[in-house]
Order: sequence, then structure tokens, then C-alpha cells
Amino acid sequence: MDMSAIYIVGMIGAALLGGVVIGFFVRKKLVESRIEDVEEYSKKILAEAQKEAKNTKREAALQAKDTLYQMKVEAEKETKEKKEALRIQEKRLNHKEENLEKKIEQFDRREEKIAEKEREMDGVEKELQQREAQYNRLIEDQKRQLEQVAGITAEEAKRVLINSMETEAKHDAAKLIRRIENEARAEADRKAQEVLALAVKRYSGDYVAEKVVSVVNLPNDEMKGRIIGREGRNIRAIEAATGIDLIIDDTPEAVLLSGFNPVRRQVAKVALERLIDDGRIHPARIEEIVSKVRKEIEASIKEAGEQATFDVGVHGINSELVKLIGRLKYRSSYAQNVLQHSMEVSFLCGIMAAELGGNVKQAKRAGLLHDIGKAVDHEVEGPHAVIGADLARRYGESNQVIHAIAAHHEDVQPESVLAVLVQAADTLSGARPGARQEMLESYVKRLEKLEDIALGFKGVNKSFAIQAGREIRILVEGKIIDDDQAHLLCADIAKKIEKELTYPGQIKVTVIRETRAVEYAK
Repeated sequence: MDMSAIYIVGMIGAALLGGVVIGFFVRKKLVESRIEDVEEYSKKILAEAQKEAKNTKREAALQAKDTLYQMKVEAEKETKEKKEALRIQEKRLNHKEENLEKKIEQFDRREEKIAEKEREMDGVEKELQQREAQYNRLIEDQKRQLEQVAGITAEEAKRVLINSMETEAKHDAAKLIRRIENEARAEADRKAQEVLALAVKRYSGDYVAEKVVSVVNLPNDEMKGRIIGREGRNIRAIEAATGIDLIIDDTPEAVLLSGFNPVRRQVAKVALERLIDDGRIHPARIEEIVSKVRKEIEASIKEAGEQATFDVGVHGINSELVKLIGRLKYRSSYAQNVLQHSMEVSFLCGIMAAELGGNVKQAKRAGLLHDIGKAVDHEVEGPHAVIGADLARRYGESNQVIHAIAAHHEDVQPESVLAVLVQAADTLSGARPGARQEMLESYVKRLEKLEDIALGFKGVNKSFAIQAGREIRILVEGKIIDDDQAHLLCADIAKKIEKELTYPGQIKVTVIRETRAVEYAK
């Protein structure tokens, strides 16, 4: 490296060093200048703050003075008001004190007057006592004279009078009791009619329920031979598997099912229909189909019972009773389905119990279970009401429900309001128009039997069954039967109808007696 290059490098280094030194001093100067500006600004802010603090202090002092002045004014005002109130109260107390002093003076004067009157009364009382003794002597004299004239003593006369009054009181009480009983009976009849009418109006049921089907339709008459089978083996297999008799006669394209058990009859009906649709009819297939249908029917029975309890709002019934309720689906009475009838009775019982302020849930429960005996009455001997009560007792129902079930056809005398409600609801459900229907032949026979029962009594001239057999009108000979005998005859005919005739609902018996006067103008 030559000398010129070294010189240049040295010059550059000297220049750089000089620049650094100059920059350091310049920056130091700037920092000092800024520090002076900040100190001056701080002094300015401090001065303003001190000035503002003085102003605030002056304002606070003025405000405090103003507040103290206002408090002083208010205190003086309040003190003045209290002094005025005390002055008014003191004035009132002085006035009351004056009144009390006046009243005390009046009381003193009254006491003096009362004392004078008491002294006067003492004299009057002595005089009254003397007069009372005199009157008592006169009364005793009069009693002795009356006893001598009447010939009886005063005690005997008193006893006669008491007996007379007692007899008269008993007579009046008997008339009053009879009037009250008549009014109560009329009011009870009116209230019962209102409750029954309201229950019927609020419940809307189907007119005629589904019948129990006992006929299976066939596609053609050739199917009868296949059902019978070779040497009758198919029909024997069906009867053995279902417990139902098959009647195959000249009825075209139909097979009749005969049996007392409605569930078995339904199993046989469904199984036979499926065998006909399937076309394979032989003993093994018959047993298979019948077993499958029986399980389905049992499941449907349980489902029907559960649905019925749910629909009427009754819970907690034993599962076995629920199954028996479901079996009523396949039971009918005068074409009225017993399950639908039981649900109607449950609803009607609940409505009437609500109107009378009774236990609605218990009434619905008794209504739903009242015909439970019909589910097994083809297997157990006895009236279905008694059978149903035994079943309810076995499965833990309450004594009130058991009694209502047993008494709904008066196999047991009703002893509770619940039993009477179930009776009324059962009659309403069975007797309302359109609820039941009969075969024409049995219907005509029942009407004829009804008229024949009435004609069998002495003095009956004619009898007419009207209102679809719900009423019978009887004309009697006026010369043989008088008015009193007509009432007895009406009761005797009603009892004989109850004993010899089976009918739904009730029958009204009316006896009509005429007295005719006949004369001819010549």
C-alpha cells in the first residue's frame, strides 16, 4: 500500500472520529434542551394545579357554608313545627281534662240520684214482698176451691194437660215429618233426574256395538269338503285344537261355529279364515295356525284391556284383571259389546260421582269392573255379579268396589252410594235407545210372553206391550178390581215379570181401571 492510500484512510478515520464526537455533543445538547422544556412544562402544570386546588378549596368552603346555612334553616323550621304541634296537643289535653272534670261531676250527681232511688226501691221491694205473699195465699185458696169443684188434684190436672199437649205435638210432628219426607223425596227425584240426564247428555256412545261373529264365509261350497277332510280328519283336528264345534250344513258358502267360550270361538274363526286363505288344510297345518292365532288373540286381549284402562283413566289394576277386561271384547249381550258397555258405565259413573261430589276415580274403577264376571261366567257357575266380586276380591280391589260389583244386579242389597251409581250407570248404558238390539223372533216372543203374564191374572181384560217392550198397559174389569186392588195387582204383575222374564233395562207396568155408566134413550 502506498502513502497516498494510507493518507486517505487516515483522513477518513479522522473524519469519522470527528463526526462521532460532534454527534455526541449535539445529542447531549438536544437532551439538555428537552430536559429544560420538560422541567418548564412541569412547573407550569404544577402552578395550574395549585391554582385549581385553591379554586376548588374556595368553592368547597362556600358550598359547606351554604349547606350549613340550609341545615340551620331547616332545623329552625322543624323546631318551630314541633313547638306548634306541642302547643296544639297541649291545648287538646287541657280541653279533655276540662271535659273529664265535668263528667266526673255528672257521675257524682248520678250516684247521688241512684242512691236515693235505691233507698226508695228498698221500700217498694218490701211492699211487693208483702203483696206477693198475699197473692200466693189467694192462689192457694183458688187451687183448693178448683180441686173441690173439679174433683181432681192440681197434679192430676197438670198430667192431663201434659198428655193432651204431648199427643197434639206428636200429631203435628208426624204431619211435619211426612211433609218433609215428601219434599225431600220430590227433591231427591228431581236431583237424580238432573244427574242422570246430565250424565247421558255428556256421554256420547255408539248406538249398536259390534256383534260376536259366529259365521265364517266360504269362497265356494267346495271348500266345505276340504274343511271336513278325508274321513273327517280336518274337522276333528279343528274342533280338537280350538274346543269349538263346526257345523257344516246346507247353508250356502258358510260354516257355523258353536261354543260357549267367546275367545275360543274367535280363535277358531280367525284360524279357519287363515286356513281358507292359505289353502293348505291338514292336521299339522291346523295345529300350527291355531297355536299362532291363539297367541295373537291373547296379545290382543291384553292390549285391549290396557287400552280400556287407559281410555277411562283407571290405573293400578292387577294384570290378571286387565286380561279379563280385554276378554270382554269378545263377549256381547243383546248385540252390545260388553267391553264397550263397561267403558260406558265407567264414564257415566265418573260423571255422576263428580256431580254428587263423590270419589270419581273409585266410581270409574267400579264401573269398568262391574261386568268382569262375564269374562269367565261360561267357565264358573253362578251370577256374573257374584263371580266378578270374587275375582275383584282375589286380585286386591277395595271393599267398596267389590260391594258395588256384587250389588249392581241386586244379588246383594246395595249399601253405598257407589253401588247405586253403578246400578244407575249400568241401566243407562243398557237401556238408552239404540244401545242393544235383539233378534226379531226372540223380540216378538218376549212381547208375547209379557202380555201373557198380565193376562194370567184375574180381572185383567186386555194387555198391550208398548214402547218396544219397555212398558205394558193393562185394562182391568172395573166391577172385579177396585182402586186399592189395582195397586196390588200392578205390584204382583211387576214381581211376576221380574221372576219369569229376561229383559234389558226395566219395564213399566201401568194398570188402567175404567168405570162406565151406560144407558139407552128410547
